[in-house]
Amino acid sequence: MNRNSGELDKIRFVMVETTHPGNIGAVARAMKTMGLSRLHLVRPKILPNAEAVARASGADDLLAAAQVHDELVHALRGCRLVVGSSARLRTLEWPLLEPGDCAQRLLAEAGQGEVALVLGRESSGLTNDELACCHYLVHIPTNPAFSSLNVASAAQIFTYEIRRAMREAVGSRIEETPRDLATAEAMEGFHAHLAQTLVDTGFSDPGQSRKLLRRLRRLFNRARPDRVELNILRGILSAAQGRKTPDRFRKAGAVDGDPSTESGGDASSGA
Repeated sequence: MNRNSGELDKIRFVMVETTHPGNIGAVARAMKTMGLSRLHLVRPKILPNAEAVARASGADDLLAAAQVHDELVHALRGCRLVVGSSARLRTLEWPLLEPGDCAQRLLAEAGQGEVALVLGRESSGLTNDELACCHYLVHIPTNPAFSSLNVASAAQIFTYEIRRAMREAVGSRIEETPRDLATAEAMEGFHAHLAQTLVDTGFSDPGQSRKLLRRLRRLFNRARPDRVELNILRGILSAAQGRKTPDRFRKAGAVDGDPSTESGGDASSGA
């Protein structure tokens, strides 16, 4: 992932005439959670204040480093690619991207130079003149009947898509913690124990329980219990068979409610 950290440093988020300073803080938070740090502000109505810092939730370093500009063109200096965001589709013929495609294009271009994503005003977005500074327009396909999306929420979508595109580029995936799954022979022992318990407790007729046992096998095959979970299950079966009594905890001096004392040695219980 290190080879893409430089690309993230080349991506700047530009906020134009933001009305609420809290939104600036929230965008800073969205950026920092996804590894982005370059924030530019164009004529904000109120400079980042205590409300912005509160909404940043620890990303106040981005607010402190944010560059403030009088004109959008100044915020875009040095950028080889500029993408403007819009909450609505324009009548103008404009090259249009969805957030995922936008993220991939920004990352690809950031490998060669500076790029920018421009966020418009909360109430009216970007003007046509501001759009004229952009190479592409990115649109989040929201519900047509209710397309209202806060600028910080939109920024979180964009930052997430950039992060996801970066991770895909390097083949990074969230991996599950390896589990010590029960072996086939351990599962066979459990199913034999389960079948016997169903008979011992009067739950099933041994002569007519084949279909029931097949269903239970499917259930536990889907669950794929690990060794500890299988120990617990077999301990429950042993208790149901009467092999355990409540006073065993007092005899052993065990602490009430300690799960570690409830399944000890159960895996070796006979079926």
